[in-house]
Amino acid sequence: MGCFCCFGESNKRSNKKINNTNNPQDDQPDTHSETVKATINENEDEKKEVSKKAVVCQSVVVQQLDRNQNFGGHGEIEETKVKTFTFAEMEYATENFKPAYFLGEGGFGRVYKGKLKDSGQVVAIKQLDRNGAQGIREFVVEVMTLGLVDHPNLVKLIGFCADGDQKLLVYEFMPLGSLEDHLHVRRRRERLDWNTRMKVAAGAARGLEYLHDKMNPPVIYRDLKCSNILLGEDYHPKLSDFGLAKVGPTGDNTHVSTRVMGTYGYCAPEYAMTGQLTFKSDIYSFGVVLLEIITGRKAIDKTKPAKERNLVAWARPLFKDRKKFYQMADPVLQAHYPVRGLYQALAIAAMCVQEEPSMRPLVVDVVTALTYLASQTYDPQIHPVQNRRKSPSSHRPKVNDNVDNLSYDSEQ
Repeated sequence: MGCFCCFGESNKRSNKKINNTNNPQDDQPDTHSETVKATINENEDEKKEVSKKAVVCQSVVVQQLDRNQNFGGHGEIEETKVKTFTFAEMEYATENFKPAYFLGEGGFGRVYKGKLKDSGQVVAIKQLDRNGAQGIREFVVEVMTLGLVDHPNLVKLIGFCADGDQKLLVYEFMPLGSLEDHLHVRRRRERLDWNTRMKVAAGAARGLEYLHDKMNPPVIYRDLKCSNILLGEDYHPKLSDFGLAKVGPTGDNTHVSTRVMGTYGYCAPEYAMTGQLTFKSDIYSFGVVLLEIITGRKAIDKTKPAKERNLVAWARPLFKDRKKFYQMADPVLQAHYPVRGLYQALAIAAMCVQEEPSMRPLVVDVVTALTYLASQTYDPQIHPVQNRRKSPSSHRPKVNDNVDNLSYDSEQ
C-alpha cells in the first residue's frame, strides 16, 4: 500500500507486503467490518450480481458509519462527513483517469489526483484493484476507520464510491507526497533538515497515539512505514492507509491472533513468527521508521552489502558504541545536527526496536520524548558543524554501552 503523491516505481520494489497464508490462525474478523464482509459475497464471475452487491456494500457502509457502534473517537459523533460518490463523478474528477493525473500504485490499487466537480477541491482518489484478493476487506476497514475519526495527524477521508464493480476512496490531497519520497527517492531527495525530521517523527507518533490510546476501541495500525506517512504544507505529517488496521486487545487479553500481514522490514519479529499482534508491534514499526528518518537508509535495501541490507540488524551493533553514533546520521545532513539530539533520537529508536516487546516503550512516552526533541530548534548558523571524530562529552545523553540500557533523558 502506498502513498497518494509521487511515490513512483521505488515503492513497488521496496515495500513488499507480507501475507502469511500458511499460518493456521485465520484473521479474526473485526467487529467493525463483520457486517459488511458478511453482506458482500465477492463473486466477480457472476456479473448479474455485481450491481446488487455494490448497492448493498454502499448502504451497509453508510449504516455502520451512522450507527457509530464500533469505531468511535472521544465520544458521540452527531454526523459523519464522509460522502458517497458515483463512478461518473470519479471519472469527471480525474478526466477519465487521465495518465497525467496518475500519482502511483500500491497494494490497494492505483492513485490519481482529481478535482471534485461540486466543490473544486483537489483530492487523491484511490481505485480498488478489482483483481486484488484483499481489496474488499481493506476498502471496508479503511472507511470504517477513517469515517469516524478526526485528528490532525491522520489523513482525512472525504468519501468513497461503490458503484458497480468499481470501488474508490477519496482523500484530502497531500501536496508534498510521502516521507519515503523525501528520504529515499533520488529525483526528489531534497535535504530534509534535522528540525523537519524531528517534526515529522513527533507528528507521526501523535497519530499513532490517537489510534492506540484515544480511539474506542483502540486500534493497531499494522502498516506503519515511510510510504504511509504523508506530508502536507510545511511538512505536516499524517498517517494514511488503514486497510490492515485491527481492533486491539481489550480487557484481560494481551494480543490479537491474526494472519501475519504487513511490510517486510517493518514487521515486529514476534508478530512475524507467531501471528500474535499487540500495540508493541506498532512500536517496533515506528522504531524502524525513526531509524529511517535519522539515517536516511531504507528498512530493507538490497543494494547494500549483505550485512547492511536490514536497517535494524545494521544499527544494533552501532547502538552499543556511542563513538560510532555519528556513522548513523544521514550523510545528506552534512553533519548539521545537534549531537545531543542525535543521541537522544537514536536512544528512542533503539528502545522501540527491542526484540523483547515488553521492553519497548508505550506510545505516550515516545510522543513525550519526540515532542521535546522537536521543540529544540537547531540552527546551523549558530551551532557549528559537528566534528565526526569526537563529539563534546558535555552533549552526550545518558547512553550506556549496552543497548538494553539505552535511555532517554530530556533534562540533559
